[in-house]
Amino acid sequence: METILGIDIGSSKTVALIADIKDKKATITGVGIAPSKGIKKGIITNIDQASSSIKQAVNDARRIADAKINKAIVSISTAYTKSTKSHGIVNIRDNEITIQDINRAIETAIYNATIPNDYQIIQALPYNFKVDDIADIEDPDGMSGSRLEVSIHITLAQKSGLENTKKMLKLAGIEIENIVLSSFASAIATLNDDEKQQGIALIDIGATTSDLIIFKDNTVRYIDFVGIGSYHITNDLAMAIHTPIKDAELIKLNIDNYNDEDIIEVPSIGDESTTKSANISIIKEVMFARINETLIILNGLIEKSRLKNQITGVVFTGGFSKLSNLKEIAIPIFGNMSVRTAKPKNIDGLFDNLKAPEFSASVGLILYSLGTHSSYEIDSNNKFRSKYSIQNSNIHSSNNIKKEINDIFDTDKKESEEEGGDLIIKPKPDSTSLLEKIKIWVKGIF
Repeated sequence: METILGIDIGSSKTVALIADIKDKKATITGVGIAPSKGIKKGIITNIDQASSSIKQAVNDARRIADAKINKAIVSISTAYTKSTKSHGIVNIRDNEITIQDINRAIETAIYNATIPNDYQIIQALPYNFKVDDIADIEDPDGMSGSRLEVSIHITLAQKSGLENTKKMLKLAGIEIENIVLSSFASAIATLNDDEKQQGIALIDIGATTSDLIIFKDNTVRYIDFVGIGSYHITNDLAMAIHTPIKDAELIKLNIDNYNDEDIIEVPSIGDESTTKSANISIIKEVMFARINETLIILNGLIEKSRLKNQITGVVFTGGFSKLSNLKEIAIPIFGNMSVRTAKPKNIDGLFDNLKAPEFSASVGLILYSLGTHSSYEIDSNNKFRSKYSIQNSNIHSSNNIKKEINDIFDTDKKESEEEGGDLIIKPKPDSTSLLEKIKIWVKGIF
C-alpha cells in the first residue's frame, strides 16, 4: 500500500488530501482546507503567506489521516503555463513497435519542439500516432511497421513560476513528487472516456480564474486561461447594492432561496449596523450580466483554439458551476452544444463536503497518482509513464535523438521539409540535391 498527498493551491483556498493507494484504487484518509493567502489570480504574490496556508492545510490532513507524509503531487495554475505542439519520427529496427520505440518517438518530438528559454516542460502527451502510411493509430504498441510517427501536445510552465512554487512548498516542509496542471487534474476527476474521445471542453471556474482544457481523441489538445471567476460576480453585486463583499457573497450563494419579487435588507458599506433595502430582481439582473459576460469570454477562448468544430460539448466545474441557471445561460452562448456541470468522481472515503465541483482538481491529483488517465506521458520529472510502468526519459540526452535523425536521413529513401513548425517526412519523388543539402545542414547543426 502507498500513501499519497495531493495539494491543490487555488486563489481562494488550499486543499490537501491524503489517500491510501492499493490495487489501483484510492481511499481518502485525510483532508485539510485553508484559506489561500499570498495567491492572486493563480499567481504567487507572497511566498511566506502562501506557504503558511499550505502548512495549515497539510497539517490538518496529516492529523486526520494520522500520517507523516511530506512528499506531494502539487497542482500548478494555468496562469503560469502555455502549450505547444511537435512531431517526431523514429525507425523501427525489428519491425515490431515496443514501448521503448514509443518513448523514443515522443522524445524525438520533444527534441524537435521550440521551447522558450524561460519555460520548461511539465507534461507531454501524444495525440496522434502514425505507423508507416497508416494514420490515426490509437496505440501502436505491438504493431508491425518500419517507421513510427507521433504528434504531441506539450504543456510548458514558466521557470520562475516553478521555482517560486518549489520555494513556497519547501518553506512549508513539502517535497514535490510531481507537478500537475490544475485543469488536467480537474479533467481526470470529472470527464468520462467518451467525452475525451469525441471532443470536449472542460472549464474550471474558481474564485478569480478560469482554466480551459480541450480534449480530443482521448488526450489534451489545447489549454488556456483567463483571470476572471466567481469573485467578480460578488464584487459587481457588492457595488450594485452598496454592501460589504462578505454579505454580497452570502446573497450570491443563497440566491435560489429568493423569489424575484422579494426585497431583502442588506448591511450598508461603512456602517454595517444599519441596513438598506435591495430588490432580488435587481440582484439577479446584476448576476446574470456578469455570468453572461464571463461565458462569452470563455466561448471566445474555445473559438481561439480553432477546435470548436471538433468538440461535442462543454463541461463546467469549479465553484462557479454551482450558480443557478448556468446551463440555461450557457447553451445559446456556446452554440447550442451539450452543456453540463460536473462534480468530482466519487472515490472511497471521500468526505461529503468534498463531493462538490470546487474540489475537482483536489480529487484529480489523487486520481492522477493511479496512472490510469493516459496510456503514455512524459511527466514533470521527465519520466516516461506508460500503461505498464514509469521509467526515466532521455529527453535531455541529445545523442540518442541525433542518432534517430541520422538514421532517418541515412535511409536515403526520404527527404524532410519544414511544415507548420513540425518536422514532416515525406516520400522522395526522385533523386535531387535537396537531400544532400539537408544532410549537410543537419550535420552542421550537430
